[in-house]
Amino acid sequence: MTETTIGIGGAAESTDMVLNIGPQHPSTHGVLRLRIVLDGERIQHAEPVIGYMHRGAEKLFEARDYRQIIMLANRHDWLSAFSNELGVVMAVERMLGMEVPERAVWTRTLLAELNRVLNHLMFLGSYPLELGGITPVFHAFREREELQTVMEEVSGGRMHYMFNRVGGLKEDIPAGWTGRVREAVTSVRSRMDVYENLVLGNEIFRGRTRGIGVLSADAVHAYGVSGPIARASGVDFDLRRDEPYLGYGELLDTLKVVTRTEGDCLARFECLLEQTLNSLDLADACLDRLAGLEPGPVNQRLPKVLKAPEGHTYAWTENPLGVNGYYLVSKGEKTPYRLKLRSASFNNIQALTELLPGTLVSDMVAILGSLFFVVGDIDK
Repeated sequence: MTETTIGIGGAAESTDMVLNIGPQHPSTHGVLRLRIVLDGERIQHAEPVIGYMHRGAEKLFEARDYRQIIMLANRHDWLSAFSNELGVVMAVERMLGMEVPERAVWTRTLLAELNRVLNHLMFLGSYPLELGGITPVFHAFREREELQTVMEEVSGGRMHYMFNRVGGLKEDIPAGWTGRVREAVTSVRSRMDVYENLVLGNEIFRGRTRGIGVLSADAVHAYGVSGPIARASGVDFDLRRDEPYLGYGELLDTLKVVTRTEGDCLARFECLLEQTLNSLDLADACLDRLAGLEPGPVNQRLPKVLKAPEGHTYAWTENPLGVNGYYLVSKGEKTPYRLKLRSASFNNIQALTELLPGTLVSDMVAILGSLFFVVGDIDK
């Protein structure tokens, strides 16, 4: 009779497992890789690995003139194209000491808020999808389509609008366009209760997000997190109110900075939803201001070769995903000597190293989706 001893598990029981999530994974908005170290089902360490989509936009800025760089800046956050253009032209206008016509200022403010709603609707629909709820994304795309129609009518683009110009806008708005915008805004607002009832009223969604991925206010400050994610952790900061640009200084009665204190996935979704509703209100307020303006120019006449004076400046905007900064250095030529982008998603995604350790693998997608990032905005 022979005895045989069989070992099950062996040394693996005390060995951490390294798991790669990505670089192509259905839960990410683009090509991101997460390198996580697991102890059973619990994450011990997480490292976001970025750069798979890097196109070197900041280096290309140095080889393009001030009209051409708008196209490059337009594309890194493909859900916030108008806002990306806006920051760049504001930096160049500040360097030139240029005043923009009032009609252009209010049209820019209106389009920036419509672009914010389009950005947020994508995440309001896709986040429940990542947690297994397919219905909200169909509602989100229906609302987006109404707003995309008026954006396409005014700019000619559906994703990369290319409507901003140094000194104003590409052209004036079409006849009757503001009325169609008002109808679209009213229509979208009338159906926003879908997200309140269908998503926030769903006990499974609340169970998957309440108390999960809590980001402290200290971590927000340490990592430079901004936008709805920071405000969901109680950081009451919004450039539109705290350092107004465009027409926001005259919209403070309408502008509402939405905050929460919980800092979890649910709070981030709630902030995004309330901010979307407020952006619709701001769009209506901009339409009211435009209706009261006399017809006039929407841009400044520029020389054939546009050169910025020697010096440097910094412009920043409250983009849909957070604070975007544009540091422009000029040597007096027709191309920037240096243009550095501070993109919101880059800082926001770094918080994963703080959020994921100690959580379960099943909660990873809930946390990842609640950070509302665009990978092109990380990689630039």
